[in-house]
Amino acid sequence: MLVVVGGFALFDRAQPYLHGSGCEVRTAQGTMPLDLEQAANASTIAAVAFRKQLPERAAVIAYATAIQESHIRNLPGGDRDSVGMFQQRPSQGWGTPDKLRDPVLATSKFFDALVRIKDYLDRDLHDAAQLVQRSADGTAYAQHEQDGKLLATAFTGREPASARCWFPPDKRTASRRPEAIREMRRAFGSRLKVGGPSPLTKGAKSDPDSWNAVKASSTREGWAVASWAVTHAQVYGLTEIRYAGKHWKSDAGHDGWTEDKDAPKDSVIVQ
Repeated sequence: MLVVVGGFALFDRAQPYLHGSGCEVRTAQGTMPLDLEQAANASTIAAVAFRKQLPERAAVIAYATAIQESHIRNLPGGDRDSVGMFQQRPSQGWGTPDKLRDPVLATSKFFDALVRIKDYLDRDLHDAAQLVQRSADGTAYAQHEQDGKLLATAFTGREPASARCWFPPDKRTASRRPEAIREMRRAFGSRLKVGGPSPLTKGAKSDPDSWNAVKASSTREGWAVASWAVTHAQVYGLTEIRYAGKHWKSDAGHDGWTEDKDAPKDSVIVQ
């Protein structure tokens, strides 16, 4: 009996290694597996959409485009001089290669071009995307519309707690929470307010680098912020995210969001 219990305990501690690294989006529309890079880029697209106060349909178009162009990866190159998640070309006036390899800036440029298209919200997705991208085969974007809707549902916060990520302990990095929050505010915009220390971190220092409570102006924005934090947790060494009665922990990331009655409804706690 003791052997069985001990064996179970050992197996339980080994779970993160057995699961490897990855992310998953699960909504009423379906499930989509993503790797850590894809998930981080997907949450960034939603963040920039929030900063620009764009409707969910704009995010759907961006997701379908990014899936077709790069599988939502920040590619160093591509066809001719195309680079980045949207495979934008410096020679076509999109910007410098360095800026186009920055997911925040590349997404911002995509949305800036999209909103200049008259009635883009009423157009077929592939038509709107093609008017932005001007690719060889504009109809290819249409095949990714349903996946784009699924990602938008999750990362814009319409369905809460629908994105989870996991990675083994040996893939953790040293905590860089202040950098994570600065990058989060760069993506979502400076109107995203941060305070702290929160009641969940009593005794923390009062300097800004100890602040960990990201104020949510709406439930949807709160879940978009929480999803961004989870998808960037491995890069920035984040270990716990709490929001609206839910809790994600890096050492149990594969379990997703669990109940936490102390998690506040007005702030996303990033630890």
